[in-house]
Amino acid sequence: YCDIDPVTQTIQEIDKVYWYQEREVYNHIAPIVETRLSKLGLIRPTMLVRPASSEIDDIASAKVGTAVVRNIYNKLGMQQEINTANAWSEVCGTVFYKEVWDPNAGQLVGYVCGEPVYEGDVVNIVIPAFECFPDSSYNDDLDKCKSFIHAYPMHVEDIEMIWGVRLEGRELDVFSMDMATIGLGGLGYNATIPRITTTTKKDQELVMEYYERPSKQYPEGRLIIVAGDELLYYGALPYRNGEDGKRDFPFVKQVCIERPGCFWGTTVIERCIPVQRAYNAVRNRKKEFLNRVAIGIFDCEEGAYDLEDLEDEGLPPGKILVRKQGAQPGKFLDGPQSVPAFSEEENRLLNEFILISGVSELSRASDAPADVGSGVALEILREQDDTRLSLTAENLRLAIQKVAKQWLRLYKQFAVGPRIAKVVGESNEVNVIYWQASDLTSDDVIFDTENELAQSSAQRKSMVITLLQMGVFNDPETGAISKSTRAKLLEMLQLGNWEHTTTLDELQIACAQRENAMLERGEAPVIEEFHDDDIHI
Repeated sequence: YCDIDPVTQTIQEIDKVYWYQEREVYNHIAPIVETRLSKLGLIRPTMLVRPASSEIDDIASAKVGTAVVRNIYNKLGMQQEINTANAWSEVCGTVFYKEVWDPNAGQLVGYVCGEPVYEGDVVNIVIPAFECFPDSSYNDDLDKCKSFIHAYPMHVEDIEMIWGVRLEGRELDVFSMDMATIGLGGLGYNATIPRITTTTKKDQELVMEYYERPSKQYPEGRLIIVAGDELLYYGALPYRNGEDGKRDFPFVKQVCIERPGCFWGTTVIERCIPVQRAYNAVRNRKKEFLNRVAIGIFDCEEGAYDLEDLEDEGLPPGKILVRKQGAQPGKFLDGPQSVPAFSEEENRLLNEFILISGVSELSRASDAPADVGSGVALEILREQDDTRLSLTAENLRLAIQKVAKQWLRLYKQFAVGPRIAKVVGESNEVNVIYWQASDLTSDDVIFDTENELAQSSAQRKSMVITLLQMGVFNDPETGAISKSTRAKLLEMLQLGNWEHTTTLDELQIACAQRENAMLERGEAPVIEEFHDDDIHI
């Protein structure tokens, strides 16, 4: 029961019309959002880096880039970051990833004048839409914006530690959720629902970062950072994170549902709010109807009874009414008859939730509709749910793809000296890759997996079993399944690599890669008699 006042640009509560009105909230939006978030959580993109050319050096560098991307994905805990971003996206419609280089991150490499020196690393920050301001809300995408502002509160001690400027600090107003208990229930009953309130944070200052794209006047772009009345930074854009080594914004935008001609995305919540309000009204009117029937309305002559006593206690069972002499006895008025339109409207609104959100009872309540009993029909219904969600899922995958490209460009710009990336192989073996910034010749990131919503885990397993029964995995020479293929099948069925079977060719390739790493460090590998020279070459 809140709305935005277009005059004052503030959030205001809608007052009751009568004191007895029921104003309970029957939240059907929450399970819709939770269902969507749980399905989006199944998306775990596995990324590959395509080589810049067919040259063997570019192919090798693409393998290094793939290892670097997967290593930083796990190092940053991106799955949890993506879940947080999805929650903001589902609620607000838009969320941003900010990819920056932190010189104080990574491994410790030494000391200079007693101060520790780190190798530096990429940092990912999830930014809600409330902190971001494009130059125009009618630009479709971030690429069309000429300037962009990121404004956020920061403690004065953190500002001094990062920029070396001491500020006084002040109390900043921030939004938070509070529980409201006024004006919800009727006839003495009060419920609690969260509402938006304004709170303050002490010793804070508003940091505003102004990013401007490269132009004829500013070929390297501009970054201006201010806090309070102090200028913290003025200079060129720090990161060459754009196409072809150009400087660009360190932001990636993710939307829930795109809105053509508008910078900000929309959400399923926004579409469901009118239905939710109509549903609340129907349910509350039904409760008021039941109150009238249960409590009743007493009709009597003026002065026939003590009205204060009747208003305070009502008419409980066994109550003795003292009537004025000569007055007519009072009576209850006939209550309204049951109106079937209430139930019909309630069911219609519930179906409208499904129509607008695309989340049916099968996904939301794990219950099949009453009129659907066929297995084929249930499968079609599940696919329809995933089809509506695939738009949001594809927006998520594209955003993560852009994030991975920025990682590679930041490493190419700032990574100094040799670095180590740990990669887990197919047989759960941990391989160590030594790499340098010069090894990253390509930032063309693609996905190794299809959209996880297109095929469920059960569907993939069923397909593997069908191909197995058709003999597709059999060795053409022997007609049987080899041990290595058997191990692969167990992995595809997500049963684990029970036998840890590794072919000799794979061992020879892993040995050759270790020898190459030794040669790069200036060490001479030992050539054994059992080495396969063709594979090593």
